[in-house]
Amino acid sequence: MKHADFYIGLEFFGSAGFVWRCTDVGSRTITAIQLEDGRDASWYNGPPYAVAEIVFDEYDFASCSRNFEEDIEHAIYESDHSGHPGFPHEVVKKTLDEGFPNDATERYPNKPLLRLDRLRQDGELLHPYAARKSNDGWLIRLYMPFTEEFAEMPEIDFLQLAIATDDDVKRRSCRKS
Repeated sequence: MKHADFYIGLEFFGSAGFVWRCTDVGSRTITAIQLEDGRDASWYNGPPYAVAEIVFDEYDFASCSRNFEEDIEHAIYESDHSGHPGFPHEVVKKTLDEGFPNDATERYPNKPLLRLDRLRQDGELLHPYAARKSNDGWLIRLYMPFTEEFAEMPEIDFLQLAIATDDDVKRRSCRKS
Protein backbone atom coordinates (compact mmCIF):
# COMPACT_ATOMS: atom_id res chain seq x y z
CA MET A 1 0.00 0.00 0.00
CA LYS A 2 1.01 3.61 -0.41
CA HIS A 3 0.81 6.40 2.15
CA ALA A 4 -2.11 7.97 0.24
CA ASP A 5 -4.16 4.76 0.68
CA PHE A 6 -4.44 5.23 4.45
CA TYR A 7 -7.10 7.14 6.37
CA ILE A 8 -8.19 7.10 10.00
CA GLY A 9 -10.41 4.07 10.61
CA LEU A 10 -9.10 1.99 7.69
CA GLU A 11 -8.65 -1.68 8.61
CA PHE A 12 -5.81 -3.42 6.80
CA PHE A 13 -3.52 -6.44 6.96
CA GLY A 14 0.09 -6.04 8.05
CA SER A 15 2.96 -8.04 6.59
CA ALA A 16 2.45 -10.92 9.07
CA GLY A 17 -1.29 -11.12 8.35
CA PHE A 18 -2.46 -9.35 11.51
CA VAL A 19 -5.39 -6.94 11.24
CA TRP A 20 -4.70 -3.30 12.05
CA ARG A 21 -6.79 -0.12 12.23
CA CYS A 22 -5.26 3.18 11.14
CA THR A 23 -5.46 5.76 13.94
CA ASP A 24 -3.50 8.65 12.44
CA VAL A 25 -1.94 9.70 9.14
CA GLY A 26 1.17 11.86 9.34
CA SER A 27 3.21 13.47 6.60
CA ARG A 28 5.42 10.37 6.18
CA THR A 29 4.08 7.73 8.57
CA ILE A 30 0.84 6.30 9.86
CA THR A 31 -0.04 4.92 13.29
CA ALA A 32 -2.29 1.95 13.86
CA ILE A 33 -3.59 -0.38 16.55
CA GLN A 34 -3.61 -4.14 16.17
CA LEU A 35 -7.08 -5.71 16.31
CA GLU A 36 -7.23 -9.11 17.99
CA ASP A 37 -9.96 -11.70 17.38
CA GLY A 38 -12.22 -12.16 20.37
CA ARG A 39 -11.08 -9.03 22.19
CA ASP A 40 -13.83 -6.69 23.37
CA ALA A 41 -14.27 -3.70 21.05
CA SER A 42 -13.92 -1.35 24.05
CA TRP A 43 -10.16 -1.90 23.89
CA TYR A 44 -10.14 -0.07 20.56
CA ASN A 45 -12.06 3.06 21.61
CA GLY A 46 -10.00 6.21 21.42
CA PRO A 47 -7.96 8.25 21.16
CA PRO A 48 -6.34 7.84 23.56
CA TYR A 49 -6.26 4.06 23.12
CA ALA A 50 -5.92 1.38 25.79
CA VAL A 51 -3.70 -0.59 23.38
CA ALA A 52 -0.39 0.49 21.91
CA GLU A 53 -0.35 2.58 18.74
CA ILE A 54 2.41 1.42 16.42
CA VAL A 55 4.16 3.64 13.86
CA PHE A 56 4.37 2.34 10.28
CA ASP A 57 6.83 4.04 7.92
CA GLU A 58 7.06 3.77 4.13
CA TYR A 59 8.90 0.45 4.35
CA ASP A 60 6.31 -1.01 6.72
CA PHE A 61 3.16 0.01 4.88
CA ALA A 62 4.54 -1.00 1.49
CA SER A 63 3.98 -4.60 2.62
CA CYS A 64 0.45 -3.98 3.93
CA SER A 65 -2.74 -4.79 2.05
CA ARG A 66 -6.47 -4.12 2.26
CA ASN A 67 -7.32 -7.81 1.83
CA PHE A 68 -5.71 -11.20 1.19
CA GLU A 69 -6.47 -11.12 -2.53
CA GLU A 70 -4.57 -7.84 -2.92
CA ASP A 71 -1.70 -9.33 -0.93
CA ILE A 72 -1.51 -12.40 -3.17
CA GLU A 73 -1.73 -10.31 -6.36
CA HIS A 74 1.07 -8.06 -5.10
CA ALA A 75 3.28 -11.06 -4.22
CA ILE A 76 2.78 -12.58 -7.68
CA TYR A 77 3.50 -9.26 -9.38
CA GLU A 78 6.67 -8.74 -7.31
CA SER A 79 7.95 -12.25 -8.01
CA ASP A 80 7.45 -11.68 -11.74
CA HIS A 81 8.82 -8.12 -11.95
CA SER A 82 11.15 -7.26 -9.06
CA GLY A 83 14.26 -9.06 -10.28
CA HIS A 84 14.92 -10.40 -6.78
CA PRO A 85 16.04 -14.05 -6.88
CA GLY A 86 14.26 -14.94 -3.63
CA PHE A 87 15.57 -17.10 -0.81
CA PRO A 88 16.08 -20.88 -0.98
CA HIS A 89 14.62 -22.96 1.88
CA GLU A 90 18.05 -23.69 3.36
CA VAL A 91 18.85 -19.98 3.51
CA VAL A 92 15.54 -19.15 5.19
CA LYS A 93 16.16 -21.84 7.81
CA LYS A 94 19.73 -20.67 8.49
CA THR A 95 18.75 -17.01 8.77
CA LEU A 96 15.84 -17.78 11.11
CA ASP A 97 17.98 -20.06 13.29
CA GLU A 98 20.74 -17.47 13.57
CA GLY A 99 18.41 -14.48 13.71
CA PHE A 100 16.51 -15.82 16.72
CA PRO A 101 19.07 -17.86 18.69
CA ASN A 102 17.95 -19.58 21.89
CA ASP A 103 21.40 -19.35 23.43
CA ALA A 104 22.13 -15.65 22.83
CA THR A 105 23.94 -14.16 25.82
CA GLU A 106 23.31 -10.62 24.63
CA ARG A 107 20.49 -9.38 22.40
CA TYR A 108 21.32 -7.04 19.53
CA PRO A 109 20.20 -3.54 20.61
CA ASN A 110 19.70 -2.02 17.12
CA LYS A 111 17.15 -4.43 15.58
CA PRO A 112 15.66 -1.83 13.16
CA LEU A 113 19.01 -1.82 11.31
CA LEU A 114 18.32 -5.43 10.27
CA ARG A 115 15.07 -4.71 8.41
CA LEU A 116 16.46 -2.93 5.34
CA ASP A 117 18.74 -4.31 2.65
CA ARG A 118 21.80 -2.23 1.83
CA LEU A 119 23.84 -1.80 -1.32
CA ARG A 120 27.57 -2.45 -1.30
CA GLN A 121 29.73 -0.02 -3.31
CA ASP A 122 30.07 -2.59 -6.12
CA GLY A 123 26.26 -2.86 -6.45
CA GLU A 124 25.89 -6.12 -4.54
CA LEU A 125 22.69 -6.44 -2.51
CA LEU A 126 23.25 -7.19 1.19
CA HIS A 127 20.38 -8.70 3.19
CA PRO A 128 20.98 -8.43 6.96
CA TYR A 129 19.48 -11.19 9.07
CA ALA A 130 21.31 -11.23 12.41
CA ALA A 131 24.08 -9.69 14.46
CA ARG A 132 26.70 -11.13 16.75
CA LYS A 133 28.88 -9.54 19.38
CA SER A 134 32.63 -9.54 18.74
CA ASN A 135 35.55 -8.09 20.69
CA ASP A 136 35.39 -4.96 18.51
CA GLY A 137 31.62 -4.40 18.67
CA TRP A 138 28.74 -5.83 16.68
CA LEU A 139 29.06 -7.69 13.38
CA ILE A 140 26.10 -7.78 11.01
CA ARG A 141 25.45 -11.16 9.43
CA LEU A 142 24.51 -10.84 5.77
CA TYR A 143 23.17 -12.92 2.93
CA MET A 144 23.81 -11.92 -0.68
CA PRO A 145 20.87 -13.36 -2.64
CA PHE A 146 22.37 -12.95 -6.12
CA THR A 147 25.64 -14.73 -5.31
CA GLU A 148 24.08 -16.99 -2.64
CA GLU A 149 26.90 -16.17 -0.22
CA PHE A 150 27.01 -15.34 3.48
CA ALA A 151 29.26 -12.70 5.02
CA GLU A 152 29.73 -10.50 8.06
CA MET A 153 30.47 -6.79 8.27
CA PRO A 154 31.12 -4.39 11.15
CA GLU A 155 27.90 -2.68 12.18
CA ILE A 156 29.13 0.86 11.44
CA ASP A 157 30.31 -0.14 7.95
CA PHE A 158 26.90 -1.64 7.19
CA LEU A 159 25.08 1.39 8.58
CA GLN A 160 27.06 3.72 6.30
CA LEU A 161 25.96 1.90 3.12
CA ALA A 162 23.02 3.18 1.07
CA ILE A 163 19.63 1.56 1.59
CA ALA A 164 18.82 -0.61 -1.44
CA THR A 165 15.94 0.51 -3.66
CA ASP A 166 13.74 -1.44 -6.08
CA ASP A 167 15.79 0.04 -8.93
CA ASP A 168 19.01 -1.24 -7.31
CA VAL A 169 17.54 -4.76 -7.19
CA LYS A 170 16.52 -4.57 -10.86
CA ARG A 171 19.96 -3.27 -11.87
CA ARG A 172 21.65 -6.06 -9.93
CA SER A 173 19.40 -8.70 -11.50
CA CYS A 174 20.58 -7.65 -14.98
CA ARG A 175 24.24 -8.14 -14.04
CA LYS A 176 25.99 -11.49 -14.24
CA SER A 177 27.24 -12.82 -10.91
